[in-house]
Order: sequence, then C-alpha cells, then structure tokens
Amino acid sequence: MIAVIVPAHDEEQRLGACLHSLARAACHPALQGEAVRIIVALDACRDASARIAAAHGAQTVRLRARNVGLARQRGAEVALRQGARWLAFTDADSQVAPDWISAQLAERAHCVCGTVQVEEWEGHEAGLRQLYDAGYVDARHHRHVHGANLGVCAQAYVRAGGFAPLRAHEDVALVRALQASGALIAWSDRPRVHTSARADFRAPQGFGAHLLRLRQQLPAMPGGALA
Repeated sequence: MIAVIVPAHDEEQRLGACLHSLARAACHPALQGEAVRIIVALDACRDASARIAAAHGAQTVRLRARNVGLARQRGAEVALRQGARWLAFTDADSQVAPDWISAQLAERAHCVCGTVQVEEWEGHEAGLRQLYDAGYVDARHHRHVHGANLGVCAQAYVRAGGFAPLRAHEDVALVRALQASGALIAWSDRPRVHTSARADFRAPQGFGAHLLRLRQQLPAMPGGALA
C-alpha cells in the first residue's frame, strides 16, 4: 500500500483541488492497481476542510499543534500502522500530476525530492516570477527540497527517525537525516507538482515566505510601489 499525507490548516479553498489531483494520480495504470490511501492531517482546522476531506474519501487525523512537521509526522504514523510501504507528501495548496506517484516510484530510490512549479503569478508584482526563476533549477539533479513534492520509502523513513516537529524546514531536516542514515536520494524533475504563490501562507518560513523575501528584493518604483 502507498500512502499520501497532506497537512492542512484551514484549507477549504484549495484542498478539494488537491485531493482531486491525488485521486487521479492514485488510479494511474503504472501503479497496477496497488492501493493508495490519502491521509489529510487536519491541524487546528476551523473551516470546512474536514468535510471536504470526507467528501473526497480521504482518511483524516486531527491535531491542534499549528506545526507542519508534527502534522506530517502524525499522518505518516497512521500510514505506517496501516502497512504503507511508500510515503508520499504534498501540500493542501498544491496539485500533483497524474503520474506523480508512479514517477516517484520509478526513481527506485529511498527518497525522491521533486521540484514544484508555481500555479499562477496573478496578483504579484511584475518581476517576481523572473526573480524566482533565476534562482530555481527545475531539472534533474537539482538540490531543492519541498514538502509539497517528496516521497520516501517507509523503511528508510523509520530508520531516519521521521519528521521532526518543526514549524518550518521539516522537509529539509528529514532529507538530511535520510542522507545521514545512508539513504539513496533521487533529485528528480519527473514527479510534477503545481503549487500556489499565495500571500496567506501557513508555514512561517516555508515556500510562501521565500516568495515574500524575493518580493522585498524587487526594485522600488516611485511613490513606494514595487516594480
């Protein structure tokens, strides 16, 4: 069995699209009918995220930590107890490609670090996309780590100690622990994920915060506006 874990904090606007994409990926013919279990870790949700998860047939686990590392950890614990051999992780504001799961497995590695593409840049200042693209490598042998596009063999995950309960950079910490344990890491652009460039990001130092830092680097226009 393969498990996909999705941490969520008040994600009613985007969770449905995420789960729809995961359901499609779970039916990819390359998986040859292997069961795929989708687990949403509902972290201090006050909106309709739980109802949306249920409507899409996803399993849920609840916590009140406002901690993405702990949310991923709890979801993984449930998956491991249910016998998952592979753990795939994405984010509630992201959508995966139809072959996302099979592309991870095709790398034949203990861990697969994929790239992300920003879904849309509407509402952001001109120049932000160019600045982001200039510092990003969307190609094989990149060195990016994204919780929105990460897969790991269950045995390797356990050997590395799993996700640390960190509010940010929990994905980087896990990959470092996997490397220290001797796990084979694949840095691949084959598993594709589109993510949002939203300003109301959840993790304090995550992807959205990175975009905010880039935005602050853009040259100021007369009157204080950004270019």
